[in-house]
Formats: sequence, structure tokens, C-alpha cells
Amino acid sequence: MHGYQAHDLLWADASTAAPPWASDQWLRQAPLVVRRAVTAPGRIAVGLRGLLRSERHAGEIEAASVLRCMTPEMLAGAPFDGEACAALAALHTVAPLLDATGWAWGPTGGVGFALASGLPVLRADSDLDLVLRLPAPPDAVQMDALRDIAAAVAGCRLDLQIDTGHGGFAWAEWAAGRPKILLKTNGGPLLTATPWESA
Repeated sequence: MHGYQAHDLLWADASTAAPPWASDQWLRQAPLVVRRAVTAPGRIAVGLRGLLRSERHAGEIEAASVLRCMTPEMLAGAPFDGEACAALAALHTVAPLLDATGWAWGPTGGVGFALASGLPVLRADSDLDLVLRLPAPPDAVQMDALRDIAAAVAGCRLDLQIDTGHGGFAWAEWAAGRPKILLKTNGGPLLTATPWESA
């Protein structure tokens, strides 16, 4: 096992085969995003993103080629020198609430990518993507805290992903009380009523 988790950002000395839109300069600056997939031992499933939403590319790299890793948790309090947007403002609003829970959390998606790389991928309508590591189902008090966090986000769409250790799912879907939710796992998506249990 390589030890990296989904949403980790990696810089490697040999990247996945690049699509036409990825210039050499972009590849030198842009981290690869760890994605959920089954791979051979010693290999990591990654995604490469560009400036546009349409610029996404899936591939794999050798774990031995990784030079540096930044996790979402490492980016939770990272400064940003680029242009402000609603998603960054929302992050600053909810960060103290997330810190107060004691859970491991961090920004992912465009916000996490921008904080890690400094590249101008954020737009006025960018979402705020967050991952929250919850190894066990939250109790009633913790559920209230999660609702307060979701309610505090204004000006942009919040995509809060709960990582159970077995996979990840959307907080909004689970909070809606659906009998089964979509759990994203390395082996593929799974509809389940018990996301904290190993499939």
C-alpha cells in the first residue's frame, strides 16, 4: 500500500500521460489529485486538472515517483495570495467551526488545488469542496455541529464529503435521510445504508 488517500495532492517526477491541453509549464506546477480506483501494487490512481472544467484527465503513476504530498488537512489553514472569491470567503467562515469539532478536515476540489499550487483555477462561481474524516457515525450533538457548518456557508455551493475510512459520501445526501446513499470506494460506487461498515 502506498498510504495516500483520495483528495491528496501529489507532485511527481514522472506524471501520467498528459492530454493535449496540459503544457509542460502546467505539468511542472500542477499537482496530481489522488482518486479512488483499484491499482496494481506500487501504483497510484490520479487525476490531472487544468484551468477549465472540461480539462480533466485520469491516469496512474508509480508511487516511487512521488516527490511531495499535500493532504487536505495540511491545507485547512493555508494562506492564499490570489484573487478572493465566494468559495474562499466561505472557507474562512466555516474553518473555525470545523476546527472546533476536533475532526480532521480540509479543502479539496478547486479551492484545495488553488491553495496548494497558487494556480488560478478558482472562479466567482466555484464550489467549496471539503472532506471531513469521520471514522464513526456522528452522535446527535455532532450532527447539530454538521448542520451548523452546512448552514454557515453562503455565496457558493458546499460539497461536503464524509470520509469513513471505507469510502466517501455526500453529507447533503445523508443528512436528507435517504435509506441508502452513494458511497464512493476504490472498487467503485456502492449504494449502502451502512457507510461506516466495510463492504
